[in-house]
Amino acid sequence: MTQDKLKQAAARAALQEVAADCILGVGTGSTADYFVDALAERGVRLAGTVASSERTAQRLAARGFTVLDLNDVASLPLYVDGADEIDGNLAMIKGGGGALTREKIVAAVAERFVCVADASKRVATLGRFPLPVEVIPMARAHVARRLTDLGGRPVFRENFVTDNGNVILDVHGLAIGAPEALEAEIDGIAGVVTNGLFARRAADVLLLGTPEGVRRFERAAR
Repeated sequence: MTQDKLKQAAARAALQEVAADCILGVGTGSTADYFVDALAERGVRLAGTVASSERTAQRLAARGFTVLDLNDVASLPLYVDGADEIDGNLAMIKGGGGALTREKIVAAVAERFVCVADASKRVATLGRFPLPVEVIPMARAHVARRLTDLGGRPVFRENFVTDNGNVILDVHGLAIGAPEALEAEIDGIAGVVTNGLFARRAADVLLLGTPEGVRRFERAAR
């Protein structure tokens, strides 16, 4: 099976996690796009949706779903999104599409976070995929120096501005053995909005598309 087919299979499997007439958070990226399309194809009824990016909001609205402002939502039972990498503890690197800040906010509000991904995204140690860091523009050089001190090689993402009006540094060369600690350390750098480590708020469930079928993993109780 192709990678796209594996993504589609995982996205369709996530429909089983969605309760009818709920308010649903939806992430950003190709696998999330497949999930939105599957919701529409199956005619899933929703009370509303919360999107993690302008791109996703447009896709949801185009398929007939009501898109709500997160500030107007009292509770969010479920958030479904993809990942650029995910480890055995269901900690992730996200933000390849540049929506990491809004994704992290929606994930923080959600009661359950279901990650949908193809088998290539599962890794033993995070860091092969460059870690995105959203940065206030005036702090770009300062943050880059601090990230270099941490052992990474930050690369400015050219010709890209986030939905929040900021820039992204993609940090190469990290082997992230303690993702929660690194997430907190990077977030503590002045000028950082957030980084693409989702370890303090990891996924609760992983639906992994493999050639043998979709495998379901749940995060161990802590």
